[in-house]
Amino acid sequence: MVPIQTPVGTFKVWTKRFGNNPTIKVLLLHGGPAAGHEYMECFESFFPEQGIEFYEYDQLGSSYADQPTDSSLWTTERFVEEVEQVRKALNLDKSNFYLLGHSWGGILALEYALKYQDNLKGLIISNMMASAPDYGKYADSVLAKQMDPKVLDTIHQLEKRGATSDPKYMELLTTHYYNQHICRLAEWPEPVNRAFKHLNGVIYTMMQGPSEFGISGRLANWDRKADLPKIKVPTLTIGGQFDTMDPEHMKWISTQVQKGSYLYCPKGSHMSMWDDQQTYMNGLIKFIRDVDGGK
Repeated sequence: MVPIQTPVGTFKVWTKRFGNNPTIKVLLLHGGPAAGHEYMECFESFFPEQGIEFYEYDQLGSSYADQPTDSSLWTTERFVEEVEQVRKALNLDKSNFYLLGHSWGGILALEYALKYQDNLKGLIISNMMASAPDYGKYADSVLAKQMDPKVLDTIHQLEKRGATSDPKYMELLTTHYYNQHICRLAEWPEPVNRAFKHLNGVIYTMMQGPSEFGISGRLANWDRKADLPKIKVPTLTIGGQFDTMDPEHMKWISTQVQKGSYLYCPKGSHMSMWDDQQTYMNGLIKFIRDVDGGK
């Protein structure tokens, strides 16, 4: 448990370390916001055998971390300072520190790098675009058009009425959107289901909105496209063919940062680490090894 100083007091977040490698230490930033580390347990099946040291981590408000209720805590800026405090507590530095952020964690990783990249050895932005408005447009103009118009209409009606807590809302989204674009495995893995079960809905809705179908919370106007050229550390972006995020945009990010590369998962969706696992893990491990080897 790592103590985190915030403007409204000190709280604790949860971390778990695997392995021991003086030059490769990967900190995993989960999505949500507030989805918890659990769906990232799949890294346990790949990193240890490669000798990669890594840390699972529940951000404040998630799973095993403290869950304060002060809404002033749920800002990107505050989360960046939290990551910096975790980095110091775990003794991570530019000789070994790889930051891997997935989904909302990708926003957080990018924001961290823009402020603190001198502490980083490598950056991985997994399944996240550099612009929330562009993500919203992609959901509306591309993914929504792949849905049954009647289903889409019902979803929009429920959203307009503020009835997103109606079980029908998530039922429709799960069948017609999540199963196509969040995780395409016929049966969702237990760690994924567990993460969804433990998701802190208050924080998630405040920052993201009611669902993964577009974005409408505090993050709705987040856009860092213009700042990408400032990122000078080796950076890997990862995108999936069936992702909630535009794979072409994620490829484009890799051309905007100074030392970028792109990993494309042809069978993958938003959780490519599960539904295109071999492509994802092999490409990610190669990137980490290349950076470690000075390539």
